[in-house]
Amino acid sequence: MTIEHIQGRESSAPPVSVYRVLSALLAYPDQALLAAVPELQTSVTAWQRQQLTPLFDMLSSADDLIDLQEQYVSTFDRRPAHSLHLFEHIHGQSRDRGQAMVDLRDEYLRHGLILETSELPDYVPLFLEFLGQIPAEKASALLGDAIHVLVRIGDKLTQYGSPYAAVFTVLRALTSAVPQPLPDPAPEELDESMITFGPDADGSEPALRARTQTAQPVHFYETDPRRARAVSGSASS
Repeated sequence: MTIEHIQGRESSAPPVSVYRVLSALLAYPDQALLAAVPELQTSVTAWQRQQLTPLFDMLSSADDLIDLQEQYVSTFDRRPAHSLHLFEHIHGQSRDRGQAMVDLRDEYLRHGLILETSELPDYVPLFLEFLGQIPAEKASALLGDAIHVLVRIGDKLTQYGSPYAAVFTVLRALTSAVPQPLPDPAPEELDESMITFGPDADGSEPALRARTQTAQPVHFYETDPRRARAVSGSASS
């Protein structure tokens, strides 16, 4: 989410959704994020704050923003196992990933939210911001669908010793769904052509804008041929 949503919140406003707090914590660090840390800490429960302490401490004690940004890039951009794109962990670079992103983008639209970012729909901070803007029951169901991927990312970050693993610990506690092991991503490559979502890239942080209100399911398609499912009819509408 955009940090301005936190910094501009007055005491009489409703509390910030934990999903949106976690979205902010997984965003590329900048000065606005560092300034928002104290309020982010007060926007979660005591248990969540305790789990997130390693990450809060890292952000609060950062002496050099550039070093913090380089650490972020080294953690997420240079290590495919830590990728913050959900479908990369399921589909790899296969054509199925492109279709899954189209379906997820359509899910955002069905809930009345329009992408206003250059990020792909399966970008975890964007997905979490989405969960923070829809009814709690639906958000919980979608988190349960995605928890298998999110736990996999969190486990890899824990093995790496990254404070960012704390975000995924909190996410795991927000659902009763039991994470299942994932098959290895399909090795096929995507087409050379690029799929474009939303407006032209402008370097902005993940953002969603309200449109209308309806609800439809989102599918985190699997690539294991033993468990393949047909694309739902609503995805092609």
